[in-house]
This record gives sequence, structure tokens and C-alpha cells, in this order.
Amino acid sequence: MSIVGLLINKESIRNQKMISEYEDKLISLPKGTIKNKKVGDKTYYYLCYREGKKVISKYIGKDEESLKQVQSLIEERKHIESMLKQLKKERQELKRMEASL
Repeated sequence: MSIVGLLINKESIRNQKMISEYEDKLISLPKGTIKNKKVGDKTYYYLCYREGKKVISKYIGKDEESLKQVQSLIEERKHIESMLKQLKKERQELKRMEASL
């Protein structure tokens, strides 16, 4: 096997490892969006997401601290999802390169 083939193989293994690590991390992060409901002069925050055909609204709280915590977790999830998308594109390119060798 050539040096290029070895590099492509090594990169393919690294890519697959990163994809599985990111997918494992996604399991622990919340999905959905934050919606607020105003009742009187108070604002209540809910995490809304789908489970199958059902829409779930999970109460976060009314304080800003818990809201910021959930927002940061959702932003982290979106970042990881974009990284996964890029890694999967790279995996396809690597497979094409392996096939052409």
C-alpha cells in the first residue's frame, strides 16, 4: 500500500472515531427550541421538541440562570450537529479516495 493510501486509511479511522464520539455526546444534550410564555407580568420558559408525532413542552423555569444553562446546551448541540454534518461529508470524500486507489 502506498503512503497516500496509508494516510487516507488513517484519516478514515480518525474520522469514524470522531463521528461516533460526537453521536454519543448528542444523546446527552437536549434537542428542540426554547419558547417563552408570558402570564401576567411573569415569563415562563419551556423547552419544546418532538417525540415521534407528539410535541413535548418541558418546563425550564422562570429564572434567567436555568434559561442560560439550557440555551448553552442547545447551542452546543447545534455546533456538534454541524460538525457531524461536515465529518460525514469528509467520510464520503475519503471513501471516494479509497475507491480510486
